[in-house]
Amino acid sequence: MQYRATTHTEREALALRGCYAEEWDSVLVSTDFEVTQLRNVRFEGNITIGSKSRIYDSTISNYAIGDSCLIDDVLRMECRQSTTFGEGVKVAAVNENGGRSAIIFRELTAQLAYLMTMMRNRPAMVQSLERLIAEHTERNRSTIGRVGDGSSIVGARFIREVAIEDGCTIEGTSHLENGTVGKGAYIGIDVRARDFIINNNARVDGASSIERCFVGENSVVSNGFTAIDTLMFANCHFENGEAASVFAGPFTVSHHKSSLLIAGIFSFFNAGSGTNQSNHLFKSGAVHQSVHQRGTKFGSSAYVMSPAIEGPYTVVLGRHTRHHDTQDMPYSYLIEEDGKSMLMPALSLKSYGTIRDIEKWKSRDKRTLKRDNICFEEFNPFILSKMLRGVDILTRLREDDPEAKSYNYNRTTIRASMLARGIKLYNSAIAASLGALLEGGNYKSNSYDGTEWIDLAGQYITLGEVERIISDITLGNMSLEEIKVELDRLMSKYSDMAAAYAYTLLTQLTGNQPDDAEVEAIIASSRNILNNMRMVTEADRQRDTGLDMMVGYGYDYRDEEEQTADFRNTR
Repeated sequence: MQYRATTHTEREALALRGCYAEEWDSVLVSTDFEVTQLRNVRFEGNITIGSKSRIYDSTISNYAIGDSCLIDDVLRMECRQSTTFGEGVKVAAVNENGGRSAIIFRELTAQLAYLMTMMRNRPAMVQSLERLIAEHTERNRSTIGRVGDGSSIVGARFIREVAIEDGCTIEGTSHLENGTVGKGAYIGIDVRARDFIINNNARVDGASSIERCFVGENSVVSNGFTAIDTLMFANCHFENGEAASVFAGPFTVSHHKSSLLIAGIFSFFNAGSGTNQSNHLFKSGAVHQSVHQRGTKFGSSAYVMSPAIEGPYTVVLGRHTRHHDTQDMPYSYLIEEDGKSMLMPALSLKSYGTIRDIEKWKSRDKRTLKRDNICFEEFNPFILSKMLRGVDILTRLREDDPEAKSYNYNRTTIRASMLARGIKLYNSAIAASLGALLEGGNYKSNSYDGTEWIDLAGQYITLGEVERIISDITLGNMSLEEIKVELDRLMSKYSDMAAAYAYTLLTQLTGNQPDDAEVEAIIASSRNILNNMRMVTEADRQRDTGLDMMVGYGYDYRDEEEQTADFRNTR
């Protein structure tokens, strides 16, 4: 884009249109500029105005305006000092006292943030990452704010030290300070944001307030939600409630009033109304944290006292204050009964709700950039390994006391009947998982490194591969871009790595290496087991949509056919 100074004739015409500049020579316009593009505008400092951009009734200080922008009725949009536009801000996620702080920047991913926050046992790596990010943010430092092409800013009050990328919409916003607004993002009425990055196509509106926050691609913060020191990655959705010191992995959702997410890491999480946690035991301060692994759900008014951890796809109901650890019991129910935490291992495997959740996430992923790596697979090595440990634990508990009516496990109680059912359900799911993994990739690829699988904030990966990346970061052998490239490469190899893991596991379980025919037989058997599992979840769905759930439908009619018609047409 070519820019020029305004002519003497243009300056006279602009003065008649209510425009003023501290120094007109510091205001540069596109070569096709027309005076009708400006009305009642005050310019301070250095300004550039792109082609066909319009500015009305506003004060602008030290900003570069792109092409085809609209800025209307903005009280002050200014860059008052040298700034990195929210990059380099330290966010005290997971731990309120800052022990797991992450430094945000424009290209931050869930995986990189996980390394910074949750791998504090590798302090040299964390220091190297922080140094890389600091160098990156300093390269983006400027004394001039910017508004990207095609952006619209209408009715805003104060915008200070904010970089606004292409295609953004900001309307009726109260106060934005020290931040970056990514491409296509929307910021609405009465929003207040300070020290932030709002990523591509994210939406923050409805009088929400965020401070020291990262809002990921396609995420929504709305309806008066307040967040401080919170990382929200792709496809999160927050309304009405509050978040403080939270690592919200992909698809974390909290819609309801009186819900508080605090001092924890969440992923594919759903908070019921009144969900609450506490991280302050009135002893050492607010130092505790909780881990709610992928797919965990909290029912209405559920409460957990930190520290605590639940396994993937756990449903939490009631109040839990004994610091449970159920990470090796995925697909469970954790309920309160007479003040105790009762664990029902594997029970969610019978629920259609679990299947629905897993299926809906992929269909709701509307991202275009997709910087966060997300594995959506229902059957995966991470949860398979947990189910194997779960069976071992439950079997050992039963063998130690075969006549017991209940068992104590990590500050929870498991009834004998629930223990037996859990073993049976886990074994079915293990068999189904093995076949699905073998079928999903090249099990002869030798790409599995023999180490444990982890969920790296949405990406299933082996701990060995993570440690290799950590080592390279620590030694200064990787840039931020190279870390992302390597994680992407491992993401592309996931199916083969998972298949090779399943084949290795099968070899260990059988004591020999199965040939292709044996593998095909195992896959076929697994399909049959999966079909039986689906029959159970389908029956659960039918119960939820069956006529027993017709209560309250067609209540103005005494005729059952009319009631049924209202039910069917509604459901």
